[in-house]
Amino acid sequence: MRPAVVRSSLPWRDPEAVVRHLAATGDVVWRDAGDGAVRGRSVVGWGRAATGDVRDGGADRLWQAVRDDLVDVEPDSHPLGWAGWLGYGFGCRLLDRDATEGHRPAATASTVAADGDPADLALLDVDRALVFDHAARSVEAVARADDPWASSLVETWADVPPEPPVPGPTRASSGGTAPPTARWRHRPDEYLDLIEGCRRAIAAGEAYQLCLTTAVDVVGPVDALEAFARLRRSSPAPHASFVRIGDVAVVGASPESFVEVTADGRVSSAPIKGTRRRGSGADDTVLARELVESEKERAENVMIVDLVRNDLARVALLGTVEVSELLAVHSYEHVHQLVSTVRARLGAGCTAADVVEAAFPAGSMTGAPKRRAVELLSDLEGAPRGVYSGATGWLGRDGSASLAMTIRSIVVHGARAASAGRPARPAGARVGVGGGITISSVPVDERDEVELKAAALLAVLGVRTADGAPVRMS
Repeated sequence: MRPAVVRSSLPWRDPEAVVRHLAATGDVVWRDAGDGAVRGRSVVGWGRAATGDVRDGGADRLWQAVRDDLVDVEPDSHPLGWAGWLGYGFGCRLLDRDATEGHRPAATASTVAADGDPADLALLDVDRALVFDHAARSVEAVARADDPWASSLVETWADVPPEPPVPGPTRASSGGTAPPTARWRHRPDEYLDLIEGCRRAIAAGEAYQLCLTTAVDVVGPVDALEAFARLRRSSPAPHASFVRIGDVAVVGASPESFVEVTADGRVSSAPIKGTRRRGSGADDTVLARELVESEKERAENVMIVDLVRNDLARVALLGTVEVSELLAVHSYEHVHQLVSTVRARLGAGCTAADVVEAAFPAGSMTGAPKRRAVELLSDLEGAPRGVYSGATGWLGRDGSASLAMTIRSIVVHGARAASAGRPARPAGARVGVGGGITISSVPVDERDEVELKAAALLAVLGVRTADGAPVRMS
């Protein structure tokens, strides 16, 4: 029996100011309602870290431990639970566990983390948390009854400044410092060839749609918290988050909900498929209309909606799966997106962890049909996606879950010295980007979309062109 959950009130402080003061280093998870938010909630959590990789069975063992730990539901315990990231390779492993006997494994060597890469599964057992209600401008400390943390917090709270400082400059804008360099995983001609490879596979009947991805590496030390401070101002997003576990930090401005599960069993998923850049004035309206009227983008979105409906139906109460929003344009700072929402009610005996197992990896980042898409993309991409295109968020002790797609995100890692079987690795950051390919895709347009998606993230790292245009593949 765990000690009771206790809650105590604190005077309002800005979440960023609190994180900078109380969590400048160490493991932490921060779900961010946004800079200057006037509604919604931000949550900052601390707890024991646990990580696991697919290749040595560690991810399986950790996931089972999390499942077992969440069996006994604790009502009114939000936001205590497990929080962190589920990498794409772990999603592929879940596909393998569910595979028909003798089927080719989806989690091949090119989908799971290599030795020294960020873990396939990394979570904090959150037992201390702060909940910020932006509308009420109130802060609540949540912990266990036998934990003196909340009492000690009162003593240090007065030292937290009411507002955060202005983020520091990027390396490119600080005097006397050379701008960082970006290295794309694929050259422009290589990426165009990969797009054609996707189209050939689709024409051959292997898939309906494939979400092809690539990555950009930026070499040099990155202050992850400063990068997030810049990102949350330049690219506000409904599922923004900052996760630091060990020497890896995930700096995220995700617009996409993977799964939301309420404590009373309501489930939703809101896949994004379809992107256009933002314009100015009347041009912006034209671009939004062009997105929603595009046959290619509509087909791409509906294919994934159908896949999500199928995923949720595996764990839903019969007859409750419905599409509550179809082909809606959601507009963000830099892009318009085409979004649909699928809802359901959890079936008897099913849990939030069952929803993850049924739906992960998300169809919006694989394509359809999911298993064959993963296999094809493994061969085409030729390198692990890592944390990117997985999910980031919370599995609550109250039976809830809130997981966002790990897209529009930066994975920051520290330097690593060479050791037996592991090469040295300089400090740096990686930006994963991708887009859905259908038979009607125009390869150059798809490449331009990927560059557009990377631009805002690279700018936060100080990688930008003189005229502000997207950094081109090279």
